[in-house]
Amino acid sequence: MEKILKSMQAATVDQAFELLCQLIAVLRPVKAEDTAQAVNNIQALCYLLEQQIELRTALRRHLLHLLSTTKQVHLYTDTGILSNESLYDALVRRIGHRLLPPTVNLSSLKDLFGAAFNCKDDYVWFGNVPHEAWQDLGLALHFHDETDQESINRTLVQMLEAIQVLSCRVSAIGLEPEIVKNHPDIERFESPFVRQNVETLAWIERYRQDLIHEGKPSEDDLQIRVLLAQCEEVIAKVRKNAAKRGVSVSLTYLLIRLRQHIDRLKTLLTLANPDSSPEKSATLLRTLHAFVIAENRKYSLKDLFAENTELLALQVTEHASHTGEHYIAETRRDWVGMFKSAAGAGIIVGFMAMLKILITKAHLPLLLEAIAFSLNYAFGFMFIHMMHFTVATKQPAMTAAKIAASIHSSTKQKDSLGELVELIVKVFRTQFVAIAGNVLLAIPVALLIGMAWKWQLGEPFISADKADYLLHDLSPIASLAIFHAAIAGVCLFMSGLISGYYDNKAIYNEIPERVAVLPWLNRWLGAARTQRVANYIEHNLGALAGNFYFGIMLGSIGTIGTLLGLPIDIRHITFSSANFSFALAAQNFQMDWHIAVISLLGVMLIGMTNLVMSFTLALWVALRSRKLSFGQTRPLLGQLMRRFLKRPADFFIPTKDEASSDANGH
Repeated sequence: MEKILKSMQAATVDQAFELLCQLIAVLRPVKAEDTAQAVNNIQALCYLLEQQIELRTALRRHLLHLLSTTKQVHLYTDTGILSNESLYDALVRRIGHRLLPPTVNLSSLKDLFGAAFNCKDDYVWFGNVPHEAWQDLGLALHFHDETDQESINRTLVQMLEAIQVLSCRVSAIGLEPEIVKNHPDIERFESPFVRQNVETLAWIERYRQDLIHEGKPSEDDLQIRVLLAQCEEVIAKVRKNAAKRGVSVSLTYLLIRLRQHIDRLKTLLTLANPDSSPEKSATLLRTLHAFVIAENRKYSLKDLFAENTELLALQVTEHASHTGEHYIAETRRDWVGMFKSAAGAGIIVGFMAMLKILITKAHLPLLLEAIAFSLNYAFGFMFIHMMHFTVATKQPAMTAAKIAASIHSSTKQKDSLGELVELIVKVFRTQFVAIAGNVLLAIPVALLIGMAWKWQLGEPFISADKADYLLHDLSPIASLAIFHAAIAGVCLFMSGLISGYYDNKAIYNEIPERVAVLPWLNRWLGAARTQRVANYIEHNLGALAGNFYFGIMLGSIGTIGTLLGLPIDIRHITFSSANFSFALAAQNFQMDWHIAVISLLGVMLIGMTNLVMSFTLALWVALRSRKLSFGQTRPLLGQLMRRFLKRPADFFIPTKDEASSDANGH
């Protein structure tokens, strides 16, 4: 370390970058997680700088030369800020740069910064070093002793240029049509986004004049900060309005970029202030850490997908969480109502399972068979929804979003954890009674269909070989039933995302209002009926779309597996229970007891896998949309376990207290 610093004394300014890279390499610990070694290295550097004035003078000279002779603007305005490019463009760029890294532009401070902190985990040790250690290093450099005011001024001028760029971008993004649409007051009153730009440009000009006359800035930046605060208020109002009117990924992206630009603008205003303060020191450290993270992760595909999935998750889960409220039985009356609703779905699924077997008997070409399966599932699930019935496995994708929203609020209000436990208990018993309703009706309906078929036509609905095939598919031991059930769970999860997406789309694009004023529909149905159609679309478009696409996925995955030669298919608990009944009727109720036990066990495991997979994925996306992790759900586990041991019946049947309160309420 001392050798590098002494080399700086004799080195020319053209060698500054290479020597600074060597110094950072010495400060870098062997393992990024070794904070103690990193702190010791920084303390050793501080000791050398404090003890030898010529060493710190040389290091200051090289740092100032690097800052004053390179282009700094891109580092301040682009690093760590979302770019204005599509997911596809960003993906292609990152893959291209990973395969063929770009050259380092020696005149760009952004490129030099990335080259200096070129280890992918530099941000780990840099962020773990305590603020006090970095502050000691800053003090050891004794920048207040620096006499090269010209280099300092050139650095400040570039920072002012970055402030100007950021201010113009804030103004441009703040006037985007999507933002104006969600905050119409911007059009009636002078926009704070425009006003802050005018004020910032005037402040920059005064600052430059003061630098020319070798004085400190004569005016502070208080007025700019007031206007930026007004811009932040507009962002909050836009988010609030978007929660009611729907949100698009592009709007969410714009708001995040706008927030990032405002934050960076405030950061540079703080750093441009010539007066030293603890706030300025902390701001500089946070900014440098943000730069290191951004440069270390700039080609990360994982981060790219994470950013975009968070935007998509936030878009679709907000409306799914509201829909999830309808899938939670609060009282015993609701619980009984859920059973009846699920029972109705069980009856329809029995007939859907019958139609699927008939389609199989037709021996259609693979593509036509996949289309027939898909339409059977899709229209069947849509009909179930239109009849106000409930398919049990559709619930997790909706209720998970509701639970995630509650977890988000419970992390802010510590006393609300008990309420969250109650919510999960209600969700669990609602799911239990819905499954019971589906299965307890699908089994007898399928049995009656099989018996009626044989009674009317004199032959079993399915052959003995087909019955053996169906039973084999139910076995969790002899077949891939559990794996196929997990695939169905993924489809359930995706249908929940689709439902949330279309619910949001209906509101954001004002689809119901546009349908209500369609001239040809009004002439055909009349104004009153057209309005009812529009209202139905408003409240049901997401559910219908989710059910339709869910049916398409269930009907086509098996055929896709056949075409690709892959062992992929789907298993759904309600259809599996119906298939068990068809097999039982085909064997004239002469099934071996161990086969019956294994098959019923398979049905149970298929149902559990459907639910666990769809719920886990949906909860993961819902948590991700709120920037939460599964770790924040851990406090729930202990309370849930204690609640189960204390009152296990609550997880299956509503308590008497709830039943009596329900009666009093009605």
